[in-house]
Amino acid sequence: MSVSPSATSPVSSPSSAPTQADLYDFVRRTAADTELIDSLPLDPEGRTWVRLDGPGGSEAWLIGWPPGTGTGWHDHADSVGAFLTASGELKENSLAARLPTDGWRTLELTEDVDRERRLGAGQGRAFGRHHVHEVLNESPDRHAISVHAYYPPLPQIRRYSRSGPVLRLEQVERPEDWQ
Repeated sequence: MSVSPSATSPVSSPSSAPTQADLYDFVRRTAADTELIDSLPLDPEGRTWVRLDGPGGSEAWLIGWPPGTGTGWHDHADSVGAFLTASGELKENSLAARLPTDGWRTLELTEDVDRERRLGAGQGRAFGRHHVHEVLNESPDRHAISVHAYYPPLPQIRRYSRSGPVLRLEQVERPEDWQ
């Protein structure tokens, strides 16, 4: 399903790619659209999502997070992005290290690369290419809802497992795997 929120018109012209700032502005404005946020069907068991029309040809999603759910460690390959919590609270664990993009299956991370952010309603962040993170709703009893945008539209998502300092590439997903 594709939804085009009226309060979130594109901020970039069709001839220019949206920047991280454009994407962040889009997710901020979209998260403030209470009618859109309230329209997302919430499932008590699994995440729900609706595709949105993002600025300048970007890919955007409205996502509902039941209590105790998360993404697992992943990156968005060559896409830049932004996300913002519209309701509830999300936790983002990320790596403050530039990882090689190809040619590896297992890496041992150095100390002090872990970052943690708690993002309550109205809080979010933009990120660059190859940003490795996981997003979690740690609430025991409350859904969270967030808005995400990526440019270019996601060419792939790389999924990782993590055991202490060891990060292991487990799977590469392409758009046809999640559409």
